[in-house]
Amino acid sequence: MTGRRVIVTGVPGVGKTTVVTGALKVLEGEGISYRSLNFGTYMFETAQKEGLARDRDEMRRLPGDIQKTLQQSAARAMARESGNILVDTHASVKTPKGFMAGLPEWVLRELMPDTLILVETDEDQILMRRLSDETRTRDMEGSGAIADHQQFNRAIAASYSMLTGCTIKYITNADFLLDRAVEEMAAVLR
Repeated sequence: MTGRRVIVTGVPGVGKTTVVTGALKVLEGEGISYRSLNFGTYMFETAQKEGLARDRDEMRRLPGDIQKTLQQSAARAMARESGNILVDTHASVKTPKGFMAGLPEWVLRELMPDTLILVETDEDQILMRRLSDETRTRDMEGSGAIADHQQFNRAIAASYSMLTGCTIKYITNADFLLDRAVEEMAAVLR
C-alpha cells in the first residue's frame, strides 16, 4: 500500500463532502493529489446491480446482514486503490434498529487509515441544512438526536483509532466559516 489513507466522516447534513471538495481543490493548486472515494457510492453501485436499493438513502433500511455484505464489497474494492486516498463516509449509520458501525473491523482491516477526520458542527445548523436539502430523502429528527449521533461518532472514532493506530482530527464546519474548515482539512491532508 502506497500513499496516505484518510477517512472523512460526519453525520448527514454536516457538509463533509463540501469541505472535502474545497480542501482537495486547495491541495490540487499546490500539486498534492488525492483520489476521493465515496464509500456509500461503492456500496450503492453493488446494491443497485443486485436490485437491493433504488437510491442511496434506501440502503440504511436494508437488513443488517445485507449492509455488512455491501460494506465488505466496498472496502475490498477501495483497498485495491493506490496513492493518496480520501474515503468520504459515515462513522456510524442510524438504522431503524439503532446505530451501526460505518467502519466495522473488517472494513478498517482492508482500508487501514492513517487519519480519521470527523467533520462536525452545531446540531441546529445541521438540522437547518437537512431541511433545505431537497436532493436527499433523510429521516427527520430533532437537534437532540443529531447531537447524540455526533457524540456516538466521537466514541466510535476512538475505537477505530484503537484498532488501526490512526490519528483522529475534529474539524468544525460552521455556517459562514467554510473557508476555515477547508483550510484546516487541507492542512491535515498535506
